[in-house]
Amino acid sequence: MKRTIKKVAVLGSGVMGSRIACHIAGAGLPVLLLDMVPKEAADSTDAGARNKLVNDALQAALKSNPSPVYTKDVAKRIRTGNFTDNMKEIAGYDWIIEVVVERLDIKKIIFDQVEQYRKPGTLITSNTSGIPIHLMAEGRSEDFKKHFCGTHFFNPPRYLRLLEIIPTPETSSEVVDFLMDFGSLQLGKTTVLCKDTPAFIANRIGVYGIMAIFGLVEKLGLTIDEVDALTGPVIGRPKSATFRTADVVGIDTLVKVANGVADNCPADEQRAAFAIPAWLGKMVEGNWLGDKTGQGFFKKTKGTGGEKEILTLNLSTMEYGPRQRPKFATLEAAKPVDDLRTRLSMLVQGTDKAGEFYRLFHYGLFSYISHRIPEISDEIYRVDDAMMAGFGWEIGAFESWDVLGVEKTLSKMKEAGYAVAPWVDEMIASGAKSFYKVENGKRLYYDVSTKSYKAIPGGDAFIVMKNFAGQTVWKNSACRAYHLGDDVLGLEWNTKMGSIGGEVLEAIQKSISLAEEKYKGLVIANDTPNFSAGANVGMIFMYAVDQEFDELDMAIRQFQQTMMRARYSSVPVVVAPHALTLGGACELSLHADKVCAAAETYIGLVELGVGLIPGGGGTKEFAMRAADEMHEDEPENITLKNRFLTIATAKVATSAQEAYELGILRKGLDEVVMNQGRRISEAKKSVIEIYDSGYVTPVPRTDVKVLGRSGLGTLLTGINGMWRANYATDHDALVARKLAYVMCGGDLSEPTLVSEQYLLDLEREAFLSLTGEKKTLERIQSVLKSGKPVRN
Repeated sequence: MKRTIKKVAVLGSGVMGSRIACHIAGAGLPVLLLDMVPKEAADSTDAGARNKLVNDALQAALKSNPSPVYTKDVAKRIRTGNFTDNMKEIAGYDWIIEVVVERLDIKKIIFDQVEQYRKPGTLITSNTSGIPIHLMAEGRSEDFKKHFCGTHFFNPPRYLRLLEIIPTPETSSEVVDFLMDFGSLQLGKTTVLCKDTPAFIANRIGVYGIMAIFGLVEKLGLTIDEVDALTGPVIGRPKSATFRTADVVGIDTLVKVANGVADNCPADEQRAAFAIPAWLGKMVEGNWLGDKTGQGFFKKTKGTGGEKEILTLNLSTMEYGPRQRPKFATLEAAKPVDDLRTRLSMLVQGTDKAGEFYRLFHYGLFSYISHRIPEISDEIYRVDDAMMAGFGWEIGAFESWDVLGVEKTLSKMKEAGYAVAPWVDEMIASGAKSFYKVENGKRLYYDVSTKSYKAIPGGDAFIVMKNFAGQTVWKNSACRAYHLGDDVLGLEWNTKMGSIGGEVLEAIQKSISLAEEKYKGLVIANDTPNFSAGANVGMIFMYAVDQEFDELDMAIRQFQQTMMRARYSSVPVVVAPHALTLGGACELSLHADKVCAAAETYIGLVELGVGLIPGGGGTKEFAMRAADEMHEDEPENITLKNRFLTIATAKVATSAQEAYELGILRKGLDEVVMNQGRRISEAKKSVIEIYDSGYVTPVPRTDVKVLGRSGLGTLLTGINGMWRANYATDHDALVARKLAYVMCGGDLSEPTLVSEQYLLDLEREAFLSLTGEKKTLERIQSVLKSGKPVRN
């Protein structure tokens, strides 16, 4: 049968339950969220009192930061109730997710009720992370067992992309296949098939990694601040690194998982690594559990001046003290290197204590993952997928081993006394020198069972640009254009924070020319942590400080011309942004034929923050869209005002869905792709669809209605009000007036039809004049130094 999910019931509204409900509602599905009736309302007939527990939990989730929803409207798709009054309603739902407390007896009570009311064929899953899935299925009906498995979301569900699917021996293969596809396509998850082993995959490897680091703390005499400096972004891990991650997750949770592995995995060769250190036991006893109790490895306090201060725990004295900035020669040498793979190789070669840490940590990790195949997974890529999606690793563990050289590292591991599973030696002996390799744009993994390389399933849906390095069509030092197959060209760049400078603009122009010559169109995307933080402000600052205004004028013209080239090319140009997509990157998206944005895209025109206006066509584009959106029955300056405020307040959409509300993405044209890994593939499909449907080159606009003085007067009045109320500084007001002037088409006596080029010229002139302002330069300098603009 063809299975569909139209409605989902979530049983349990705790931290995970409420946020799973929010994420599923964010994917567009109606959700029924249920929990217990509070004891004090047991005899009440008031629905509000009986649903107080679930309603309070949902409201707490909606108010939490970061937000669990893409837009505020998502909450309208969630209906609340309680187990007593509303459990019978699950009969109308297609998927029932249990997320109650981690106690088998309580879960069995809930499943008794589920069996009573569910329709045959309905999916039932548990979000448990600590109870074997097969134990929950015991004693259930055949239909229940067939449609039951584990679906382990990671917290927060919106942001951590991992969804572990854990079947029992009785689970239907159709159910497993469906959930793997549904989780990936509809929920945007990296779905990983797991065996029903303690802690599944991600927590088994991740918690081992943390506990192994705790062991190295004692062995090498490292401090908390030193470890977090060594194990954060410098090795492709989240900013929260090790100890901060433990505080966020909850130290009690960490200890619970570690104890669970130690108790339930007697054959684990590293079982001793899961033993709880004395200092960690003291922290649990003292209720120092991290963020949830106000202190853990770190503690927030107020300094003498009332400012917030973060103190670090000294594991020797168990007292808190000021944070220390660690200094390691290895770390300082590697930090300036942008490429993670190159950086990792440098780090493990360090001759100081940091280098020793990196070697021992990686040797232990590589040894451990080798022994987990086939215990927790038959395929190595599932382990890497789980760690990247669940723990935020930039590259997986087996991939890291590839980066450092499998055979070379193995030799050093053995010298240091680290054993590996026999299959690794067999792999090397067979002539296979890496866990992964790329052929014809497809990534292959070494399959242990067949001792051969196989294509990663579903690879066609997950285009990774670098996998097409063998099909490079053109390149410069920062960019590469690849043939992605099916007559579609792909462009990516790898600059610091994806900044857009001269080389990137050259690459966009060249790629469009190449696509026009012999391809159906162009996809612009990349596989870096962020799409782009915008134009290269360092270059702007350099030109402005040196008063090289002719050079600056040429640079702005080149940016504008490149954006217009994207808009008016003779083949479709589709941009596939993700994560940070700011300033110039947003302008590029505004000028594309279509945008295929990852759901987690944070996009906006942020130039006002550094004392500038969007100068790459962004101001022009918003003025055009405001003109096109004006209705006869609506005061014209309301539409213009809304567009103006979006730029003037430097609003950034907190999701691609919100980008529709800000008018950055176009409803009915631009597309939101829930799964970030699929956005490039979807962009490629869009290029082909647009081209094959008979693409016609757009014609530059000469009919843009601007309001002149009538609109300008309204906007200037608003700016003056903001300034008088101290919501805007003198410089904010100056920049906003320049923006208003451009968006209204200048000081025209009446509404007038103008061309795009007219607006671009006004935009460029205003941008140039602002680069001569001292306070603008102060803001840009502040961003370059600290990453944040000064408020002047």
